[in-house]
Amino acid sequence: MRFAAFSNSGQDGLAVAGHDGHFHGFLYGDAGYPGPLDALIRKGGDALAAAADVLAKGDAIDLDQVMLRPPVAAPGKIICVGLNYVDHSIESGFTPPDYPTIFTRFTSSLIGSGAPITRPTVSTQLDYEGELVAIIGKKGRHIAEADALSHVMGYSIFNDASVRDYQKKSPQWTIGKNFDGTGAFGPFLVTADELPAGGKGLRIETRLNGVTVQHASTDDMVFSVAQLISILSEAITLLPGDIIVSGTPAGVGMARKPQLFMKHGDVCEVEIEGIGILRNRVEDE
Repeated sequence: MRFAAFSNSGQDGLAVAGHDGHFHGFLYGDAGYPGPLDALIRKGGDALAAAADVLAKGDAIDLDQVMLRPPVAAPGKIICVGLNYVDHSIESGFTPPDYPTIFTRFTSSLIGSGAPITRPTVSTQLDYEGELVAIIGKKGRHIAEADALSHVMGYSIFNDASVRDYQKKSPQWTIGKNFDGTGAFGPFLVTADELPAGGKGLRIETRLNGVTVQHASTDDMVFSVAQLISILSEAITLLPGDIIVSGTPAGVGMARKPQLFMKHGDVCEVEIEGIGILRNRVEDE
């Protein structure tokens, strides 16, 4: 199943990809509207499948004519993983880690596909980072790696746009990773059964103004999705609707010579095989 959260004329809506190749759905207030994805994920069980059956009977939705929203509008936790591809660790001046490098984002930074990524007034060092997102569907703590993927209900795409000079102002990366309008997320939530287990073996590519700047396979991760879930759950209870942003491959603008940062008018696309293309224009604050 492939879901898209959207809004049209100020009303939120939800759509699902139908067998006819088109998205179908309803707006809030329509009799068939099943509720936001956040709520459906937290209901668990067959709530998503039941919603998909209802949405498929709705009107055709042209996603080019509506505003796409982040698939999960208000994750309880946005857990991000740094340095999770060997080549990216090396280009950033680090040894590939023995333990995941964890930081967090806030929901106030999230935007959907098609919304502008905001380049802040205080910096010109806005960088791109294409990443695979794992969306948690089942509560768990002390989760064995062998059981970890049963806690994933779906996958999406993230552009962890980073304000590099603010990221480096302190040993903690939080401020540089949380400027408003820098966390592009979407365009779809694709359920786990539609993809290889753990999202493994998927091509991930970032393009800036049509030029490929990152290209890798999710097989190149230092810590797999299953390993991340198991390790994180040693400390944290993972809940339905939490998301894990699993790290970016090599090719970031900060590490290039000369450096390549996003500027007003640029278009950044992150494409992950089997999921879709997250596309955002960059606009000055």
